[in-house]
Amino acid sequence: MLDRISASLHSLAPAEQRVGRLVLADPRWFANQPISDLADRAHVSKPTVVRFCRSVGYDGLTDFKLKLAGSVSEGVPFIHRSVDADDKTSDVLVKVIDNTVAAFLKYRNEASASALDKAANALAATHKTRGRIEFYGVGNSGIVAQDAQHKFFRLGLNTIAYSDGHMQVMSATLLKPGDCVVVISNSGRTRDLMDASDIARKNGATTIVITATGSPLAVTAHSPSSTFIHLAADHPEGYDRYSPMVSRLLHLLVIDVLATTVALRIGAPLQAGLKEMKNNLRAKRYA
Repeated sequence: MLDRISASLHSLAPAEQRVGRLVLADPRWFANQPISDLADRAHVSKPTVVRFCRSVGYDGLTDFKLKLAGSVSEGVPFIHRSVDADDKTSDVLVKVIDNTVAAFLKYRNEASASALDKAANALAATHKTRGRIEFYGVGNSGIVAQDAQHKFFRLGLNTIAYSDGHMQVMSATLLKPGDCVVVISNSGRTRDLMDASDIARKNGATTIVITATGSPLAVTAHSPSSTFIHLAADHPEGYDRYSPMVSRLLHLLVIDVLATTVALRIGAPLQAGLKEMKNNLRAKRYA
C-alpha cells in the first residue's frame, strides 16, 4: 500500500502530496488520528485529506485508514524473491509460489472495492443493453485479454478480444455510448493501447483500465470522467521484465473478480444458460 502511494505522489496535486508524505512518514500514526489532526499536520483542509484518499484509489478516509491499518498491523510482506541461476527446482517452486501468494494478499489489502463495483456495474449494464464488450492487451496482456473474453463470453455477453494494435484502434473507432472496453496493460505505457483507450473514451464507451498506479494510462483514467475506470494492479515486478509472471497472474485475478461479480449482477437468468451449456458439452467428453 505504501509503495502504491509513493508511486502516485508525482501525479497528485501539491496539497494532496503533503498528505501522502504524511502517510509515508508514519503510517501507524496516520491510521489512528482524527481527520482534524491529519489536516493540521499536513497544513491542508479536511476535504483535501479525503480527496487524497480517493485519488489513490480508496472510497474515502475511513476505507483508506482501515486498509492502511490492516497493511501495517498484519505485516503482510511482499517478498519478491528473485530466482537465481543456481537455484534447485525446490527453490524455484517456493520462490514463484511465494511471490504469487504475496502479490495476491497485497492486492486483497489494497484493492478499491468501489472501483471494482463501478466496473462490474458498467459491464453488467452493457450486457443488459446488449452492447459490445471488448478486451485489449498486447503481449502477455494480450493472453489475459483472450482469457477475459472467454470468461465473459460464457456469461452470455457480446465480447471480443484484440491483441493487434491496428485492430484495437479500428475497433475502438466503431464503439459508441453503451459499449465497454477493458484495457489490460502491465506497464501502462504501450502506445497502441493508450491510443485505442483514448479513442474509445472520446466515442463515449465506458473504458476500464487494469494497470499499475502512476502509469500514463492510469493517470489518464483519473481525469474527470464518469466513463473511465482505473483498477489498480500494483506489484514489484518491473514492466521491462522479459518473462513477467506475477503481473500476468494478478491481471487474471482481477478478471476473475470482475467476472464473478458480473455473474452475480446478472443473477438467475445466467444459471439456466450455464446449465444448458454444460449439458451440451457432455457429448464432447468420454464417459
